Amino acid sequence: MFEVLRANLCSPMTLAFGLGIVARLVRSELSLPRDLYTALSIYLLFALGLKGGVELSHAPLATIVWPALAAIAIGCVTPLTSYTVLRRLGRFSIADSAGIAAHYGSVSAVTFLAAQQFLASMDSKPEGFMPTLLTLLESPGINIALAVGAVQMARARASAMETSALPGERVDAVDGVPAPKPIKAVLHEVLTARSMVLLVGGLVLGTIMGEKGYVPVKPFFEDMFKGALTLFLLEMGLTAGSRLGDLKKVGAFLLGFGIVMPVLHGALGVILGHWAGLSVGGCAMLGTMAASASYIAAPPAVRMTLPEANPTYYLTSALAITFPFNILAGIPLYYQIARQVAGAY
Repeated sequence: MFEVLRANLCSPMTLAFGLGIVARLVRSELSLPRDLYTALSIYLLFALGLKGGVELSHAPLATIVWPALAAIAIGCVTPLTSYTVLRRLGRFSIADSAGIAAHYGSVSAVTFLAAQQFLASMDSKPEGFMPTLLTLLESPGINIALAVGAVQMARARASAMETSALPGERVDAVDGVPAPKPIKAVLHEVLTARSMVLLVGGLVLGTIMGEKGYVPVKPFFEDMFKGALTLFLLEMGLTAGSRLGDLKKVGAFLLGFGIVMPVLHGALGVILGHWAGLSVGGCAMLGTMAASASYIAAPPAVRMTLPEANPTYYLTSALAITFPFNILAGIPLYYQIARQVAGAY
């Protein structure tokens, strides 16, 4: 375990992420141009989708069905368990519980990319169709959490309006907060988000072009991939480092939640991956996806549907707690769990 952890901590991606955090802690002026960050994110997501589509083009359908069902099950379970823990044990409001759960129900593509490189260094590459599972996990968790939050908020508002309204009076807001936006609008926001278009579009294009069509562009999308990811994680380290001060605001409970829940969800992902017949690398990757928290697709969806949710809670927990934990220790932990599960059968 310690050897695996050391290998992860000494990888270029992890070291670049750590450098970004240190740069913020010492108040360095280091920053990446916004346009470069956008270009890197587009490149990485599109490259991930293309590679997954190429692998999918020659993967038998029978080998994907059960892993896909496992991924869908994870997308349904993780937001519900997160919401329940936050609401019942953490005593968070309905909006905050649903907002945070939406982030933990979805998946972080950057964490996926880091895990992909780590598993390759461990000579335990996952199945090529894993990007397909990533797209399956991108939106269901967000939608389920927001649906739960919207329904619970609507019930709470209806009860409050009945109590506060005068006979014959119509009330459209409580305490100045309007009713939540329709779920249809949220679905459109999530499904047309940049990450979804690039991932799903890349998968479709990769599947159509196949291995032969991919050859001319392969050097660009694969040989440069690790370097681009290293630079991108430097930027993510800068972003995470800038939010470390918010840890004082979120409290000890959310700090524990941001570490314990990913481990539990990661273990669930590994077990379901083993049940679905995935390799050790595939189980570790599915566990990583289950343990990750979205901070790209989820925030705009939460802001649109649940404007009452506190961004300090859901952004800090996803970006300043869970993301660094997964990059530094979570990924090798899920890999170790996958090895243990595989050895137990």
